Amino acid sequence: MKITLFTSNKNRHNYLINLLSEVSDELYVIQECGTIFPGIVLGHYQVSPIMKKYFENVNNAQSNFFGNSYVDNKKKNIKILPMVFGDLNQCSLNLLSDFLKSDVYVVFGSSYIKGELVDFLVKQKAINIHAGVSPYYRGTDCNFWALYDDNPHLVGSTIHLLSKGLDSGPMLYHAMSDLKTDPFKYTMSAIKSAFHSIAERIKDGSIFTIKPVVQNKKEEVRYSKKSEFNEEIVKKYFEKKIDLNKKKFDYSLLKEPFFLKDKP
Repeated sequence: MKITLFTSNKNRHNYLINLLSEVSDELYVIQECGTIFPGIVLGHYQVSPIMKKYFENVNNAQSNFFGNSYVDNKKKNIKILPMVFGDLNQCSLNLLSDFLKSDVYVVFGSSYIKGELVDFLVKQKAINIHAGVSPYYRGTDCNFWALYDDNPHLVGSTIHLLSKGLDSGPMLYHAMSDLKTDPFKYTMSAIKSAFHSIAERIKDGSIFTIKPVVQNKKEEVRYSKKSEFNEEIVKKYFEKKIDLNKKKFDYSLLKEPFFLKDKP
């Protein structure tokens, strides 16, 4: 089986690359690269002491669950095309042609895909991993906002078919975590749950038998934008006393939820 993955270059993305390489004969990776020091080096987020503090917590949780993950270059079945974050939509299908001959296409952590490439991927029924529980939280930094809104039961990941709209494609299932010891570990473990669920279900073929369900946009709680995640909001987040057990899981809100059994 050939898999193409569109992703980024942080530890969690490299972990996913290695994981998918174990369930594929050939893994083609289009890896968009940005700073690995958010909050310190200017990139998608502001640079400030409070942002540095936030992302130090994120990176600690990431290391806790994914270790210092590097792409395993000993594996001969991984082929990587690296590029600067945002370059993807400048690439023609011809330029990417060697990476567009796979059986399965997975998207996680790439820039927003547009144009002829998204048309191609939608036709191929590409699978997107959304770090948030759709249709309730769509956009960016969704698990942060779920916690900020006192909705810890809506922290998780959504595995859905890629669409032209952001995080709006038909849902396959949700991947969740019940490791409620720390907000940062809680959100990061939900990402790991998504990774292992998709690898397992690609390997046994069950992901291809799941009936997609169209998202009900009327259930949306928040559609978040990158610009809304700023110093002021992060400061308020740290001031809040987040109770991860404030609300119990309501399985009626979720589609066939997968819970990762392994601990970090």
